[in-house]
Amino acid sequence: MSLEVTVASLRLKHPVMNASGVLGNTPGGVVKLAKLGFSAIVTKTITPEPREGFKPPTIVRLPTGGLINAVGLANPGKRTIKELVSVAKKLNVPIIVSIAGRSEKEFAEVACEAQRVGADAVELNLSCPHTEGYGLELGADPLKVRSVVESVASVTSVPVLAKLGLSDRVVEAASKALEAGAEALVLINTVKGIYIDVYALRPVLTAVYGGLSGPPIHPIAVRVVYDVYREYQAEIIGVGGILDWKTAAEFIVAGAKAVQVGTALVSNDRIVEDVLEGLRKWLQYFGAGSITELVGAAHKA
Repeated sequence: MSLEVTVASLRLKHPVMNASGVLGNTPGGVVKLAKLGFSAIVTKTITPEPREGFKPPTIVRLPTGGLINAVGLANPGKRTIKELVSVAKKLNVPIIVSIAGRSEKEFAEVACEAQRVGADAVELNLSCPHTEGYGLELGADPLKVRSVVESVASVTSVPVLAKLGLSDRVVEAASKALEAGAEALVLINTVKGIYIDVYALRPVLTAVYGGLSGPPIHPIAVRVVYDVYREYQAEIIGVGGILDWKTAAEFIVAGAKAVQVGTALVSNDRIVEDVLEGLRKWLQYFGAGSITELVGAAHKA
């Protein structure tokens, strides 16, 4: 019985990674993620030059469940990639560098730096919902998705992962990303939302809009994975609202070969152990020799 998977040419001990934006922005954060047991580490999104991001509050826990955040892609710029990769290499954990830019040129610039210093793959953030000029403005347009992915895939040899968010044309955008050279799709990012303080009579986040994450978006994320896999049988990493092994398993049977965990880390340091323990019992229940046997199973039932 094996939990090993290969996704975007990366051989992983099991299918559980962290989601970008969670701890992967400092050497200490990389060490923490490795100790938590993730099979690969995804960095916080990195841009060519440093960004300060938005002023606090930037992350709020919602009374309805989940989090809403508008960090503003705060990061120290591409100069930090070398140190993050070096730490991951010493720990013998694959590292995927999440990157963003305002143009094809900026995406390619950061991707080339990631490859130069030894990153195992790059994840293109085409879906940040709260930073003007980045992310969702690109990912909602399938032609722009193709252009960005093509610009990176043409100048790098490491696997390219395209992270897409919720939009009316996400299935079409997925198709264009694959055509342009993406080896895998990461589905989905946080969902654009707003949280208002009814006593202060104004939005809580300084940026007004933020990205909703956690259990509230899980059924949406599973639906997107299901729809994209049904159309293209692509290699998919599912992300959005995983809080236990069952929510991870939903992604797998919908068509994901691997998953990413973010919000759950806020309250559960054992999330990786808990998910893996549950998945092993799940495989035993079906008499499956490998978790890959259940990828996309919902389409065959």
